Amino acid sequence: MYNTITMKESHDSTRQPVSHKLWGGRFDKPPDALMAQFNDSIGFDRRLYDADVRGSMTYAKALARAGLISTEERDRLVAGLIRVREEFAAGTFAIQRGDEDIHTAVERRLYELTGPVAGKLHTGRSRNDQVATDVRLYLLEQVDRLGEQVTALQRALLMQAEVHPGLLMPGYTHLQHAQPILYAHWLLSYFWKLQRDRERLGDVRCRVSVCPLGAGALAGNALGIDREFLARELGFDAISENSLDAVADRDFILEFLSGGAILGTHLSSLAEDVILYASTEFGFLEIDDAYATGSSLMPQKKNPDSLELARGKCGRLIGNLVSLLVTVKGLPSAYDKDLQEDKEPLFDTIDTLSLTLPVLAGVVATLRPRPAQMAAALDDAMLATDLADYLVRRGVPFRESHAIVGRLVRRAEIEAVPLGKLPVSAFQSESPYFDADVVDVFDARRSVAARDVPGGTAPSAIRTQIERAWQHIGGTMNAE
Repeated sequence: MYNTITMKESHDSTRQPVSHKLWGGRFDKPPDALMAQFNDSIGFDRRLYDADVRGSMTYAKALARAGLISTEERDRLVAGLIRVREEFAAGTFAIQRGDEDIHTAVERRLYELTGPVAGKLHTGRSRNDQVATDVRLYLLEQVDRLGEQVTALQRALLMQAEVHPGLLMPGYTHLQHAQPILYAHWLLSYFWKLQRDRERLGDVRCRVSVCPLGAGALAGNALGIDREFLARELGFDAISENSLDAVADRDFILEFLSGGAILGTHLSSLAEDVILYASTEFGFLEIDDAYATGSSLMPQKKNPDSLELARGKCGRLIGNLVSLLVTVKGLPSAYDKDLQEDKEPLFDTIDTLSLTLPVLAGVVATLRPRPAQMAAALDDAMLATDLADYLVRRGVPFRESHAIVGRLVRRAEIEAVPLGKLPVSAFQSESPYFDADVVDVFDARRSVAARDVPGGTAPSAIRTQIERAWQHIGGTMNAE
């Protein structure tokens, strides 16, 4: 095929085109200046340069395998593309007027470096399948990196839990005193949220790792390009099954943005807990100075700005998902320019998580719990469920036990005494099943130890949780 007309250059092939745009032959005039500004994406998609160069280098090899260019032309293209990538990496690549997107910029510079052979690189390829390939390659790397950052935060939580294995604190529902738990139990509750987040990242990776290159503009490649070779060389797990779908599919971005938004809600919840627990009113935790700021007016202030920002940034993560969902909801088949709007929410979610995750890992790693304040916040009313369990063990139906204990709680409130300080006679006036040993119920540590089911807050259950948690992230529990 190399010796056929497909390899013949026109008589003016050595003349550089008037414009380095990848289109324009049927147009009589260039775009309006404002239209160009509106249309161009180089301002934000330039970060795809490495993926674009990788895809182009592999495509050049595929063109040579198909006999569409010679091996010498392939090598010239690859060498030129390597040079382009080096310039981007070194920060010396000069974006020029007319570089409407990363594809145009790379090909324009490649033409400057290699001459007319650069014009053969796009043979059979469209920016539609090119950009879809670039974004997938880029996102594959980012998913892996974010997974590592989630793991680092999980590790910080585990290490805090190991250092304080027996520390008691109040547990809350509805932000009201509920039952005593271990500090480690609270920490581990966020480990498992993050574990689901990390699993979601791994799950979306399967959908990202599908190669659309060779789909062309919408109908596929007519020049014998080996798509399996392209996928294999680029590290994809599969090729897209339908070329029309391949250039339009942004489900993988939506799925990533959804996972990012869910992760953001978990980070926001963790931040809110720490903000509350570090407040003067709670006083359970102290945030390290490295992750706090002061007031420009009030010298005494220590503000948890790192956590407030983490909480606030959840809004933009949710917004990025909603933004793209609305963009794609009514698009017709194949590629539409609306899809250019996929990149900014994608990049913003990546950037937001890439900064928030390590900051929160630092916050957690340097947290200082205050055992005395935690202990002081425990009260007898938090053991009301234990009191109901006491009756259940003596054969009283739980619904009846619940009502009996509720009346006792109310009586303690009226008499303004702790529940455990009511006389035994008060308990027995509500139920003959109470004995003198009822006072033994009012022991928070005993309450915690009793909850030794898998997933419970008992020290034995916490140890099992920690062991299993380390297994999930490839670590080992520290020896006591």
